[in-house]
Amino acid sequence: MKNSLKKLLPLAIVGVISAGTTFGAINYFGTTTNNVDTGYFHSSNKDARFASMNTQGASEDFVNAAKMTVPAVVTIKNYQTNRPDSSSNQDMFDWFFGGGGNPFGGGQQRQQPQQRQQPPKNMPTSLGSGVIISPDGYIISNNHVVAGANKLEVVLSNQKSYTATLIGRDPNTDIALLKIDESGLPYLNFANSDNVEVGQWVLAVGNPLGLNSTVTAGIISAKGRSIDLLSQHSKTPIESFLQTDAAINPGNSGGALVNTNGDLIGINSAISSNTGYYEGYGFAVPANLARKVVEDLKKYGLVQRGFLGVNSLDLSNDMQLAQYNQQNKTNIKGGTGIYVVGVQEKSGAEDAGIRTGDIITKIDNAPVLSFSDLSVAVGSRRPGDKLAVTYKRAGKEYTANVTLKDQNGGTSARSKADLSVHEKIGAEFQELSDKVKTDYGLSSGVLVENTVDGGELDKIGVQDNYVIMEINGKPVNSQKDVEKILKDYKGNVSVKFVDGYGRIYTKGFKMP
Repeated sequence: MKNSLKKLLPLAIVGVISAGTTFGAINYFGTTTNNVDTGYFHSSNKDARFASMNTQGASEDFVNAAKMTVPAVVTIKNYQTNRPDSSSNQDMFDWFFGGGGNPFGGGQQRQQPQQRQQPPKNMPTSLGSGVIISPDGYIISNNHVVAGANKLEVVLSNQKSYTATLIGRDPNTDIALLKIDESGLPYLNFANSDNVEVGQWVLAVGNPLGLNSTVTAGIISAKGRSIDLLSQHSKTPIESFLQTDAAINPGNSGGALVNTNGDLIGINSAISSNTGYYEGYGFAVPANLARKVVEDLKKYGLVQRGFLGVNSLDLSNDMQLAQYNQQNKTNIKGGTGIYVVGVQEKSGAEDAGIRTGDIITKIDNAPVLSFSDLSVAVGSRRPGDKLAVTYKRAGKEYTANVTLKDQNGGTSARSKADLSVHEKIGAEFQELSDKVKTDYGLSSGVLVENTVDGGELDKIGVQDNYVIMEINGKPVNSQKDVEKILKDYKGNVSVKFVDGYGRIYTKGFKMP
C-alpha cells in the first residue's frame, strides 16, 4: 500500500501543478482590456445558464406549420431550348457572393458568357421552388427561377406534374406568378410581413439541392436588408429583404418562409455565401411586397409601379456617401434619411415642391432610415397613389402630399397593350455615330442598352453593348426605327445582330 502511495504521489503533485497552471492561464487570458471581455471563459456571477433551450412548445408549432406548408410548396423545372452560350440562366445562388459573378457590379457590362455544356433537351436547365397561393393553381416564385424558360414544369409534393403558364414576372422585386390548370389545391395565406419581428421563429420550405420538401428552422435575423443584388437585373430594384438564419441552399429559390402558424411571410430568394452554399445568411422578399406584385400581375399582366421622381443619396451608406462627396466635391454629412440630389421634371416630387438638398425622413409618418425603407415604401404603391412625404430643409421639417406617377408620367394603371415596343422586347436602343459605323463597316445599327433579364432579346442572346443591324430584314438606326417596325406587329420577329466579338447572328422570337 505504501509503495502504491509513493507511486501515486508524483502524479498527484503533477495534477495539482497542472490545475494551478490552467487556473492561472484562465485568469491571465480571461482578463478584460478597456472594459472589453477578451476571454473565452465566463466569469461566474451566479448568472450562468446551460445553452440548451426548452423547445417543447416550439417543436409542436414547427410540426403543425410544416404539415400545413409542405403540401403547398412545389418544384419548378425550367427548360430552355433556344438560348445561346449563356450562363445567366443559373440560379442566383450559383454566383451570389460566390465564384460565379460580381454582386456589386450593378451597372457594369456583362462579361462574354463562356461555353457551357447544355443539358439534354428532356432535362431541365435549372430547378427552383414555388408556393401555391390559391386553390385554383396560382403559384408564386422568383423571377430568376423562371427567367428565359421555353417551358415551365411544376411538380407538386405528391409528385403530380403540370405544365405551367407564366402569368408575369418582375425583375425589380424578383417575383414571378405562374398558373397550372387544377383546382382544390392546398395553398398558403399571406401574412402581414410588417408585423414580423426580429428574433421570431420561422420555417424555410423548398427543394434545396434536389431534396424535395425540405423544412429548416431558424429566426428572423434582420429586416429591411438591401444587398445590392437585384440591381444587376433591374434599373429600379426594390430591396427590403427579410434576413433569416434558417438554412437555405440552391433550389430553395421561390420557396416559402412561414411563421409558426404556417402563414407565408416571405419568398426565399438569395443567400450570402463565399461558397455558393448556406453559411448562415438567407434573404426573402417580404410577403406584403410579394402580394402586391402578384395582385398586379394577375389583374393587369404587369406590375403597376409608382415613382416619387427623385435621385437619391442614402445618408446611412458611408461608402456611397464618400464616393458621392469625392466625385462631386461636396461635404454632405452622414446620418439617417435620404438626401435628394435631383428632382425629375414633371414628377410627383416636383409637383409637390420637393427640391434638391431636401432630406426625406418619413413616408406616411413611417421613418425612412435608409434607401431600402424608401424603395419599399414607394415601390409597393401604384401610380395615382398619394403619399405624405416628410422632409427637412434648412433644419426645418415639412410634409408634402405627393401623387405618384409611372415612368412615363402617368397616374393610371397600364396593361400589356399599353407597353411600348422596347418595353415588350426588353431593351433600349442608342443611335450609332457615323464614325462607329465607318470603323466597323456597318451600314446600319443601334447599340443595345438596359437589356431586361429574361426578356425576349435576352432569351436569344442579345446583351448590352451588342449592335442590332436589322429587324425583320429592315435596317434600324434609332429606337424610333425599332418602334416603327414592331408597333402593332404580331408574329415571329427576326433579329440580325453583332456580338461583342464581331460575330454576326440572326435569331428570332415571337412578338409578345
